[in-house]
Amino acid sequence: MKTIVETERLFLREMDLSDFDALYEILADHEIMNHYPYSFDEKRVRGWIERNMYRYQENGFGLWAVCLKETGEMIGDCGLTLQNIDGEMLPEIGYHIRRDMQRKGYAKEAAKAVRDWAFRETDYPALYSYCKYTNEPSIRTAESIGMRFEREFRDEANGITHVSVIRKEDWIGEAISHNSGADC
Repeated sequence: MKTIVETERLFLREMDLSDFDALYEILADHEIMNHYPYSFDEKRVRGWIERNMYRYQENGFGLWAVCLKETGEMIGDCGLTLQNIDGEMLPEIGYHIRRDMQRKGYAKEAAKAVRDWAFRETDYPALYSYCKYTNEPSIRTAESIGMRFEREFRDEANGITHVSVIRKEDWIGEAISHNSGADC
């Protein structure tokens, strides 16, 4: 399986059907998915993996398996997908982390790596994250990687959907300010 990006504690790789059990534990967890429009059964989890395998071929990206460097264990998914956000197909960073691995900074670490990969490897001028407006943990993760509130809109799936965005020029500006601070 192809590794896409590495961080201090994680590596993100393409997933395949051998990841079913690990992903099922995450996507079928009602507490993790309580902001999602529906719960996941075995068929939906298989479909999730197959859609992402298709995305790798079609787009060159998708949601990737988030794995611990130390053990290789898959603890979630994170990546870039094209999503219909208020009628526009936009590049979206999405993430799900297994419940016992939450609140350890893994979602932020993975999402930040995806953000950096996407701005380096694609021509997208902005990246988005969207979720049900009550999904505060997801909104905080988006903000932790430099995303800012853009808008909310009404929709059938979430009632009200919250949209965050980071623009490439802001990401570049952040990187420049971090590097210039290191020289002082």
